[in-house]
Amino acid sequence: MPDATEPQPSGSTPIGTDVRGPSSDVTEPQPSGSAPTGTDAMKAHAAALGLDVEVVSRPPARSLAKAADLLGIEPGDIVKSLVVRRSDGEYLFALVPGGRKIDWAKLRGVVGTNRLSLPDAGQAKDATGYERGTITPLGSTTAWPVFADERIRGRRVGLGGGAHGLSTFVDGDALLSALDATVADITAEE
Repeated sequence: MPDATEPQPSGSTPIGTDVRGPSSDVTEPQPSGSAPTGTDAMKAHAAALGLDVEVVSRPPARSLAKAADLLGIEPGDIVKSLVVRRSDGEYLFALVPGGRKIDWAKLRGVVGTNRLSLPDAGQAKDATGYERGTITPLGSTTAWPVFADERIRGRRVGLGGGAHGLSTFVDGDALLSALDATVADITAEE
């Protein structure tokens, strides 16, 4: 593997390459005195929670099966971090394993509300600081409550890396505990 300090052509990092650390080419420049954003915010929040995360680069994939194959994991190990708007205008995160979708009736029952919806892309970014496809509860600009499907337990999972082309791997049980997630059956098969 090339030394991380050597300049690399854009997009040349092999899949599975660990891109953590101060010499990482994914560290985002920050204005003086500003809070970290994107991948830096995610890594800082994970460190503050005592989570051991691995950030890897990944190429785009046209399907869940292809993404899982490229990352060397099972489709159910890819976790979608979905931002959900509550009827009171507040938000929450729903962590959904690959191959599954939110079961709205189940999620409403666990949350204790009769109305939930998915915000548009701009609202999701305003609520989290992340663009769709990069969203993770780690490093979100607001620490919204986390509701996670029970199938995440006992797995090493990959979720958004805070920037396009990155995935973050973490022990699912440690993630759920660190985020004080409400864990329940909140999904159905796609």
